[in-house]
Amino acid sequence: MQVYTAARYVQPLREGGSLPAVVDTDGGGLFVAKFRGAGQGVKALIAEIIAGLLAVELGLPIPELTLIDVPESFGKSEPDPEIQDLLRASHGINFGMRYLDGAFNFDVSAAGELVPPDLAARIVWFDAFLSNPDRTHRNPNLLIWNREPWLIDHGATLYVHHDWPAVDDAKTRSSFPLIRSHVLLSASGEIDEADAESVSRLSDDVIERVVAAVPDTMLTDASVAADFTSVSSARERYVSYLTTRLRWPRSFVDESIVARARASRSAPIRLSARR
Repeated sequence: MQVYTAARYVQPLREGGSLPAVVDTDGGGLFVAKFRGAGQGVKALIAEIIAGLLAVELGLPIPELTLIDVPESFGKSEPDPEIQDLLRASHGINFGMRYLDGAFNFDVSAAGELVPPDLAARIVWFDAFLSNPDRTHRNPNLLIWNREPWLIDHGATLYVHHDWPAVDDAKTRSSFPLIRSHVLLSASGEIDEADAESVSRLSDDVIERVVAAVPDTMLTDASVAADFTSVSSARERYVSYLTTRLRWPRSFVDESIVARARASRSAPIRLSARR
């Protein structure tokens, strides 16, 4: 990923607990920055990078990804002490996603037709694979921009990395029951077809390349280094988790298929189809 230097703090985005902000960069333009000094810490940024790059490999719509270097001088003129504290704790490499000016939050009733069933199924598969709890009706983390959907905010994915010692083979290969709350579940196409296509795109080499994009400075952070003896062992753990989770049988796929069938039976009829 490209690395840009943060040049100007434009405005905070206070919708979530990660305290993101719109940041202007030197030569790169505007990005939504996620900061390592936020309460969710560096592991949320690692999840953003891995999930974001996997989305790219899967051909899913996601804004341009970047790394943002926050220098010590950045944001010193900000009057808000909370922002000052956040930026002081975030010097170094952070995560950014292209700011989509004018985008609005997805709502099924208003923009459901902009997400075709096959794409919805591939997004459901993606979120089940990465155990993403944050794509619900209440919090879709899906934007509409230029009449197209865009996936955002993947800091809550890969939640197993918050407790690596407890992650054995059974937990790695477990299903993801929370997929039943997915905002696109009832509108999705065939999950087994999405599974076949997605798995064909994610070879071991692809996953290794994605994990290799995580900066060393994130993997040497105290919150990560506590579980590993080296950067390479940390990378190997992420690769092992993802490649193992992809092996057949994939219980997260079976769970998604069952949840989709239930959601389809209980989905409300659109007003235009009622008599």
